[in-house]
Amino acid sequence: MSSDEKQDGRPAAPRSLAEALRARDDASLAALLRARPDLVTPVPTDLTQLATRAGTRASVVRALERLDRFALQTAEALAVAGDPASYDELLGLMAGDDGDAAVAAALPHAVGTLREQALVWGGDDRLRLVRTARELLSPSPQHPSPTGLGPTVQEATAGMSPGRIQELVAAAGLASTHDAVSAAAALTALFTDRERMAKLLGQAPPEAREVLSRLVWGPPYGQVTADPAAHLRWLLDRGLLLPTAPGTVVLPREVALHLRGGRAHRETEPVPPPVEPAGPTGTRQGSPQVVDATAAGQAYTALATVEELLKDWDEGGPAVLRAGGLSVRDLKRTAVALDVSEPVAAFWVELAYAAGLLASDGEADERYAATPAHDEWRERPAADRWAELAGAWLAATRTAGLVGGRDAKDRTLAALGPGLDRSVAPEVRRRVLALLAALPAGTSPDPDSVLARLRWERPLRGPQQEDDLRSRLARWTLQEAELLGVTGRGALSSHGRALLGAPEPQAAGGTPGIPDTPGDKLPVHHRTAPAGAPAAGPVPPGPADPQARAAARAAAARLLAPLLPEPLDHVLLQADLTAVAPGPLQRPLADVLDVLADVESKGGATVYRFTPASVRRALDAGRSASDLHAFLAAHSRTPVPQPLAYLIDDVARRHGHLRVGTASAYVRCDDDAVLNEILADKRSAALRLRRLAPTVLAAQADPAALLEGLRALGYAPAAESAEGDVVITRADARRTPPRTPPEPVPEGPPVPDATLLTAAVRAIRAGDLASTAPRKTPGTPPAPGELPRTSPAETLATVQAAVLTGEALWIGYVNADGAASQRVIAPVRVEGGFVTAYDHTADEVRTYPLHRITGVAELADD
Repeated sequence: MSSDEKQDGRPAAPRSLAEALRARDDASLAALLRARPDLVTPVPTDLTQLATRAGTRASVVRALERLDRFALQTAEALAVAGDPASYDELLGLMAGDDGDAAVAAALPHAVGTLREQALVWGGDDRLRLVRTARELLSPSPQHPSPTGLGPTVQEATAGMSPGRIQELVAAAGLASTHDAVSAAAALTALFTDRERMAKLLGQAPPEAREVLSRLVWGPPYGQVTADPAAHLRWLLDRGLLLPTAPGTVVLPREVALHLRGGRAHRETEPVPPPVEPAGPTGTRQGSPQVVDATAAGQAYTALATVEELLKDWDEGGPAVLRAGGLSVRDLKRTAVALDVSEPVAAFWVELAYAAGLLASDGEADERYAATPAHDEWRERPAADRWAELAGAWLAATRTAGLVGGRDAKDRTLAALGPGLDRSVAPEVRRRVLALLAALPAGTSPDPDSVLARLRWERPLRGPQQEDDLRSRLARWTLQEAELLGVTGRGALSSHGRALLGAPEPQAAGGTPGIPDTPGDKLPVHHRTAPAGAPAAGPVPPGPADPQARAAARAAAARLLAPLLPEPLDHVLLQADLTAVAPGPLQRPLADVLDVLADVESKGGATVYRFTPASVRRALDAGRSASDLHAFLAAHSRTPVPQPLAYLIDDVARRHGHLRVGTASAYVRCDDDAVLNEILADKRSAALRLRRLAPTVLAAQADPAALLEGLRALGYAPAAESAEGDVVITRADARRTPPRTPPEPVPEGPPVPDATLLTAAVRAIRAGDLASTAPRKTPGTPPAPGELPRTSPAETLATVQAAVLTGEALWIGYVNADGAASQRVIAPVRVEGGFVTAYDHTADEVRTYPLHRITGVAELADD
C-alpha cells in the first residue's frame, strides 16, 4: 500500500495547497490559470511555485475581487469558521440553525468556485481557506470582518490573567479548571451549546439583552466606563462581553453566532437579483421591430453627428493642450456646433478618437484633425461605418463619462487627454448589454435592477459606495448605447445583439452563463465542483479573438443595413435660397453640397442655405459658375430658382477680382477704383494697407488674415500663388499623418489563450515531475526547490555511467539567461563538453552544456 493512500484505498487528504493542485487533472489546472491569469505570468516552474504564487497577497486580493457576492460570503464564513472546517459547519454558518433551502442548493457551487480558483483546498471534512485570504477576511480591530463578528473566546482571553478567567468560569456556573486554556475551552463549549446559552441568557436583565442586540450584527466593539452599570457588569462577569483594551469590550464570536441563530451574515444572497423590466409590467415592452427601427434611426443620427464633427475639424481642429487633451472652451464650442450638451459632445469626440478617425497632427503648433482612416471610413456603406464605431466603443477603455471630473492630483480630466482609461470599462459594457440580451426581445430594463445585479456579481469590498466606478460605468453604458443606436427605447436591438455575439433572446428572463438558481448548475448532493469545471463568476460574454469580433461586426452590419434609409441623389431647391434634402444624400452629392451651402437645420429632412460666403467657398475649391449651375440642375427635382442663379453669377463675377499674394501680403486688382474704395473704408485700418502701384496694395498682415479681413468687408478675394495662379483650397486638405487608434488598457494580465494554457500546464507538470521525482542523493538531500549540487568530475562520471546503463537522472540546469530549473533526463551521448539526452520534462531530445549543469542525482529505483 502506498504511503499516499489511506488504509481503505482512498487517496490521502492533501496536506497543502500544492498537493491539492497536484491531484488535479490538466483541464482543472487550465481552468485555474484562465480564471487567475496573473498566475501564469511568468509560467511557474512547478506546482509548488504555482501554489506559492496563488497564496500571495496581490493575487488573492485580485481573485477575491472577482468573486460574486455569494461566493465571497462563503469565503467570509470560512474565515470565521474553524481551520479546517467541515462542510456541515460551513453550511450551518451560511444557512443558520433553521436552514435555508436556497443557501443549501447554492453552497456546493460556491465551494466549487473557491476550490477551483485555489482559494479553498481540502475535502469536505477538512475545508481550508488559503492563509492569505483568511488573514484578509478574518475579524480584527483594525480590519473588521464583513460578517460583523468579533474574535473568538480563545482569542479575546489570550492576554487575560488566569485568575480573571477562573472568575468568569465560576460566574457562568461552570466548574473551575486547572489552567487558562481549559477555562477558555469551557466557556467556548458553553457559548456554543444552544440550550445552555438560552438558559444563561434567560437570566440576563432586559438592559443587558438590549446591549447584546446592538452588538450582535456588528461592529462587535463597545465602550464602557471604569465603573460600568449593573447590566454591563452582569455581562462582563459572565464573559458575554470581554475586555480588549481599557474602556473597550467586545462581543465574543460564539455569543454573537448564538444570538444570530448560527448565521455568519445577516442576509445571504445565494441567488443573483433578477433584471426587472422598466416601469410597471408591460409599459416598456414594445415590439422588437419598433425597437430595431428606433435604434436604426439613432444609429443614422450617430453617423451624421460623427461626420459633422470631423467635417468641422477637416481643416484643422482645436489646439492640443500642453498637458494633452481638449480645452474646456473648445469642448463647449464643439457642443454648440453639434447642438448637444458638453458630456454628449465629449462622448462623440472620444468615440471618433477610439475609432481612429481623429488624432493630433504632431506639428509644432499641435492641433486635432481627421486622420487618413477617416477618408476610407466615409467611403464605406453606412452599416459598416456604424459597426466600426460601435465595435470601437465596446472595446475602448477610454471613458468619456469621466471628462470634467478630477484625477488623483485634483487636476481636471479633459476630453482626449490622459487619465481617462479605465480597464474595467469594456467588461462592464459587455456585461450590461448581456443582461439586456437576457430579457425578452423588445424589453427595456430597470436601471436600478441592472446596477443591483452588477453589485451582486462584483461586490465592493469594504464600505459600500453608491457611486462606485462600476455603477457609474453601467449608467454611462445605458446612456451611450442609446446614443449610438445599440439600444432603442432602452431595449437591446437585433443588431446590438449581433454585435455583442449574444444568442437569440429567450422567452423569459435569465442571464446566459449564470443560472437563475445556482442549484441548477450543480446537484445539491454534489459538494465539490467537478474537475475541470469552469470557474464561476461573471465572465464577459462576446468573442475574444479578432476574427470572431470582425464576424460579429459584420453580422451587426448585415442586420442594420436594411433598416437604414437609402441615400438619395437629389435635393429640392426653393426660391428662398434653400435646398431641402428629404433624406440622407449620396456621398458625392453631400460632399459638394456641404461646400456650396451651409446647413441651416436638421431632422427628418436637412435644410441647406446658399449664401455669398458659401458660394465663394465653392469657387475657392476650384468650381466655376457654369459647374455650379450644371450641378444644381442635375441634382434638383425642382427648377433652379432665379435668385439662386443670380447669386452664383454675382459672386462669380466678383470672385478673384482681387488677388492676395505673399510679400508680407499684397492685394492686386486691375480696377484701381476698387482699391481706392478699400483704402477709403475705415474698417480696413486694421489691415494697415498702403499703395505700391495703381493696382497693388501692400499690407503688414499675413495673407490668411488679409483674406479674412477683405471677406469681412464684403469682397471676394482669391489667394494667389508665387507664380500668379489662383490657389484652390479644398475642405479635406488637412489630415494628420497615419495614426493607429488608441490601444485599450488591459485590466491586469490578459486571459491566456488555449495554446498558452496547454503549454503552461505541460511545463508546470514537467517541472513538477523533475522537482518531485524520487532520487538517490548522497548525504543531505537538497531542500524542496533547491538545485542538486555536485562537482564537475562527479557530474561527468554520473552522466557517463547513465549513458551506459540507460538510467534517468535528475539534474539542476542554469540557462544562458541565468534562469534555474530542474529536469529529468535520460543521457544518450556525452562528447565535446555537451550531453545529449531525452528530456522527460520537455518530452524531446535536447543537448545541454555540462558546465551549466549544477549537479546530478540518480532517481530512486521505484
